[in-house]
Amino acid sequence: GNPELPTAVNITWSSINFKTILQWQPKPSGYFYTVEIHGQTSDTKKKCILTAETECDVTDVLRNVKETYTAQILSVKSSGMDNFEEPPFAVSEKFTPYNQTVLGKPEIQNYTQKGSKLSVVFQDPLTPYTFPNGSFQSIRDIFQHDLEYKLYYWKDQSSGKKDATTKSHKFEVSVDGTKNYCFYVQGMIPSRRENRNGQESMVLCTSVGRSILDEYGAEVFIIIAVIAIAVITLAIVLSVILCKRKKAKAAREKEPLNGV
Repeated sequence: GNPELPTAVNITWSSINFKTILQWQPKPSGYFYTVEIHGQTSDTKKKCILTAETECDVTDVLRNVKETYTAQILSVKSSGMDNFEEPPFAVSEKFTPYNQTVLGKPEIQNYTQKGSKLSVVFQDPLTPYTFPNGSFQSIRDIFQHDLEYKLYYWKDQSSGKKDATTKSHKFEVSVDGTKNYCFYVQGMIPSRRENRNGQESMVLCTSVGRSILDEYGAEVFIIIAVIAIAVITLAIVLSVILCKRKKAKAAREKEPLNGV
């Protein structure tokens, strides 16, 4: 005798470094949602049972990252799911974590520019999954040889970029030793059709031999020069005015003497 409940719409998977959140609409009123995760070869698992939220962290039930999953979002009454033989539900698009999770930002640990060599050492992003000893797995532990990194680097104050690729944790590239360089690192999965490129690390710049001109640009020096010229000109004008006043005062003081 219960009326049909609304079902979820706009269901999306959001996943970075295998931390995966399922999101949907609308906000429920007078009913709740329960999420069921269905794998191709794994048992159905329920998450966020009787939730009034419109998102659910499903990371822990997607541990088989190469499995393809779908989510069913059930609309249920607060008294439970026994009100319906089969509660109304909506089905998500398919999701395969290994192919679709976004690679997060690598962390730059150290960088040096010595002579004509720029060295950059970085760290893999960590995932929510752990080894038996409790330490967190990195994306390299999961992707292994499928994972690559790219270094994009360019002369400071220039727009022309160069790049280098590695499967290790370190880049070493040849640069112009007289110039400073800026750079960032980005993870890649070349075998993917989509989401091949990960998030970019923060941009950092070397400061070896950086001159004030490199730091602030020619415009600042032009402004400083104009101000300096103005100050010098003002000082000269004031000196001339003061000198004329002194001469005029001296002339006035001599006038009575000349009259005697």
